[in-house]
Amino acid sequence: MAYSDRVRKMVPGLVTILIAVSVFFAVRTSVAVAGGDRAAARYTFRQMPITMPPGYDSQHMNSVREVNPAYRRIRSWISSVGASIAINDLTGHGVADGMCIVDTRTNQVVVTWTPTARAADRFTPFVLDAAPLPMDDAMAPTGCTPGDFNGDGRMDLLVTYWGRTPVLFMAKSTAPTLSPTAYLPRELVPEQSPDGRYHGPRWNTDAAYVADLDGSGHPSVIIGNYFPDSDVLDPHGLKNVVMNDSLSSAKNAGGDRVLRWYGATSGARPDAVFVEDRNALPLTASTGWTLAISGADLTGDGLPDVYIANDFGHDHLLHNRSTPGHIRFTEATGSRTPDTPKSFVLGKDSFKGMGVDFGDVDGTGRFDIMVSNITVQWGLQESNFLWKNQAKDGADMSRRLDSGDAPFTQQAEQRGLAWTGWCWDTKMGDFLNDGTQDVLQADGFVKGSIDRWAWLQELAMSNDNLLSNPAMWPNFQPGDDIAGHESLAFYARTAGGKYVNVSKQLGLAVPTPTRGIATGDTTGTGALDFAVARQWGPPAFYANKSAALGHSLDLRLYRPAGAGGGAPDLAAPGSPAYGATVRITTPAGRQVSQLDGGGGHGGYRSFGVHFGLGGYDGPVTAQLTWRDSDGGLHRQTEQLSPGTHSLMLTAKAQEVPSR
Repeated sequence: MAYSDRVRKMVPGLVTILIAVSVFFAVRTSVAVAGGDRAAARYTFRQMPITMPPGYDSQHMNSVREVNPAYRRIRSWISSVGASIAINDLTGHGVADGMCIVDTRTNQVVVTWTPTARAADRFTPFVLDAAPLPMDDAMAPTGCTPGDFNGDGRMDLLVTYWGRTPVLFMAKSTAPTLSPTAYLPRELVPEQSPDGRYHGPRWNTDAAYVADLDGSGHPSVIIGNYFPDSDVLDPHGLKNVVMNDSLSSAKNAGGDRVLRWYGATSGARPDAVFVEDRNALPLTASTGWTLAISGADLTGDGLPDVYIANDFGHDHLLHNRSTPGHIRFTEATGSRTPDTPKSFVLGKDSFKGMGVDFGDVDGTGRFDIMVSNITVQWGLQESNFLWKNQAKDGADMSRRLDSGDAPFTQQAEQRGLAWTGWCWDTKMGDFLNDGTQDVLQADGFVKGSIDRWAWLQELAMSNDNLLSNPAMWPNFQPGDDIAGHESLAFYARTAGGKYVNVSKQLGLAVPTPTRGIATGDTTGTGALDFAVARQWGPPAFYANKSAALGHSLDLRLYRPAGAGGGAPDLAAPGSPAYGATVRITTPAGRQVSQLDGGGGHGGYRSFGVHFGLGGYDGPVTAQLTWRDSDGGLHRQTEQLSPGTHSLMLTAKAQEVPSR
């Protein structure tokens, strides 16, 4: 054989070796980012105990779920999700110092206050009770999303489940304080029960996104279901359960449902009525194994565009083309260049979408998108996504999304955000008020003492035709471990511009799997705190005690509340202005943020719109875009001083007294 022929035959092998070596050194480089200790020195967080209901910690604590007999051998895998946490203003007093927690150890939904809450906002913590709605042992809560679903200025709670459709806990206008009787449970999906038992669909929900989807001035809901409707948590259930039919392009899941606000009432028996818009989503984008949903107004038209993060396959960016009373989305995907890996094209990835958040990473006045994937070194090593917005402005974004083009490029590795571990919820926030977004990321899968990565690797190499059958999966039982000792990540920006995970330096690296992350200014001082939901562990709250915080601009944005009557004790000045977007300009540049109605995986930030200003304490130019209570689109530019402002958004924005 000629020498040239031998060399030619060696080329594929040499290329493979070079790729493997480059990946090895890329990963090592990502872990060893310079400047971590210096970046960490600016932050201080103090963990504070969360007050739970009386006697709560003395009850039995579970560590695995009862599951369908077909799932018995993999019950630890099936038991890997469900913990959730939210921070919001539950009392209507103007400060986000209330919490709603889903604790997998008890399968209970706890309403309590943050450890930093002022005395006026404290109450006896309690567990939500869905009675008289039908419940059974084959159901478990998976999320709690605060929101004002009837527009009366009082905070309701949307609870999602595995095993049933969601429940709205509607705040009564007659309730003078928070208690179990302050809420009336209502079905999100209308359901009749002539015999007191549940006969509705067995949804298995892992994500909920609340926003004014149609520009009507009212919040609608997208529900992201994981398993198809089936008896997942019923140990005596039918053999009607399946697993994903692919590790890279699965489309046999419960999929996504869009529920449009239709009407509501307040008073002693409040209600909110929703109808399903079955054609709102493209069919090709609505059948994935959804773990997270979030959105933001990318074009400036007052309508949120939506990102759906799916396990085992393609994520989807959906362009909002709705009109009041009619919700409609079309999909936009990225473009591939010769040097772009296929999974680095937005909407074409084969990764494991586990969490998503929108934020302005570089202070460009445009929203970027952070997405969590499985990024375990020498495990299922994929990459997180940082989708950088490449549109010139809102008009350019609108033109490109209209044509089906998503102008985003994937830059996670260049920014130091590519590899964390087995990632879940992610939230961005400016914890130093210096004008820079930090990135929090939940992490870890199943904790045990026996490493089962070898079995999982074998599964990953299996034929897709075998995957949907639970019997073909390897055992994942109590005691088995898969990325179970990974800890929460806190990414700070270094002087060189790259992000570095400083969780260990900040004392946040507790080796317990985490799921949801909630952020909020719980003291009304302009400092963001955060809380974390842990899977099979107690939730945690971290107060921001950083010494050198910059100035901030914090906005509470309301629409006028409808007539509620009754006691005013729990009523805010108005209803949250879902989808309101704010762009500010200072001598340091531009930033954009929004009133986030609730999105991600298991974690929900407060409704406050927060900007860090660094050392600048002069007037801030703020451009507000919002929809009023009748769906009218408005824009207004205001000069605002640093600090906290409450604005009522009608046909114009007017400052109102803060409570």
